[in-house]
Amino acid sequence: MSVVDLAALGESFTRDPYPVYARLRSQGPVHRIRMPEGGAEAWLVVGYEAGRAALADQRLSKDWSKASPSLPLGAISPGTHMLRADPPDHTRLRKLVAREFTTRRVDELAPRIQEMTDTLLDRMLAAPGGRVDLVEALSFPLPITVICELLGVPDLDRGSFRAWSNDALGAADPELRQTAAKSMAHYLVELVERKRQQPGDDLMSGLIHNSDDNGDRLSHEELLGMAWLLLVAGHETTVNLISNAVLALLTHSEQLAALRADLSLVDAAVEEALRYEGPLETPTFRFTTEPVTIGDTVIPGGGELVLVAMADANRDPERFPEPDRFDIFRDARGHVAFGHGIHHCLGAPLARLEARIALRTLLERCPDLALDVHPAAITWRPGMMIRGPHSLSVRFAR
Repeated sequence: MSVVDLAALGESFTRDPYPVYARLRSQGPVHRIRMPEGGAEAWLVVGYEAGRAALADQRLSKDWSKASPSLPLGAISPGTHMLRADPPDHTRLRKLVAREFTTRRVDELAPRIQEMTDTLLDRMLAAPGGRVDLVEALSFPLPITVICELLGVPDLDRGSFRAWSNDALGAADPELRQTAAKSMAHYLVELVERKRQQPGDDLMSGLIHNSDDNGDRLSHEELLGMAWLLLVAGHETTVNLISNAVLALLTHSEQLAALRADLSLVDAAVEEALRYEGPLETPTFRFTTEPVTIGDTVIPGGGELVLVAMADANRDPERFPEPDRFDIFRDARGHVAFGHGIHHCLGAPLARLEARIALRTLLERCPDLALDVHPAAITWRPGMMIRGPHSLSVRFAR
């Protein structure tokens, strides 16, 4: 099978990968590709049915110890967490985290998220000239503040943390990714130790000090992994969900007008944004533990890297008619923006809650919100994992 060099497509692929995925899908569900990240080769699964099945396939391991030694990429997160584990370890870890990261805890955050959103919009609406970068003004500070308060990390150096997260997840240079990952790991070691010595009623303290009915609790390495997962995944998904949703609305005036006319549609708008321009293009890596046949292709065993194009699954016309049309009246249920199977995102309810509050409040308080940049001039985060703009210039009447 010939290798499709996505790395050679450069900025055009980063800006709009959907036509490329659609062409590949028309040829079959599996393709050998060269990734933009460091030129590593992988097997890419496209299409809704094939992608959904691959996300739930237990033969595709999340455990980096199963990766082929020839893979020119390394794990970026420290410790052990749910996205680097298979059952039964995954089952145990998810159970321990779910005991603390409850629906009730998320629901109780709603008034505080509303307060944070109002404060950020007060500041935004006072900006000179009525122009801001929405990523800087709302999309980034809201989720990072929420997750920091949830974890009990009020003094996080957010500038450094954002730079580490951006580089660790998307930098094309493998050395830069590893340097950022090491900086973040060093910070997390200090964080876990500080929370161990000075516990509070936050999620991180609960993960450190609480155990299940059998006395099981997270080890030091597992705590580091969970801290990384919750801090990074806990803000990255929502940052890009908010930015992508606002961009989709501002470039589809009839949909924006419909939502303004009936803000009870905000839940549907969030789900359609997740389908149309989800915050994750592909999930974290999977590795073959045995040969896996998808369509007419046999992906070899031995730790071959497999990526699932969730962005393409959500635009498969076999599942979503007219998939390239943004339509908040569409039934977007069944999208895989948060994954599928045992690795379905545990933080999805929190991301949805933040996005709903942010969108509703933004539209209520900015009745004339508009893009202040041509859509073609927007630059997008590099790499095949995170899908979102670097910045999003908007204008409004003060």
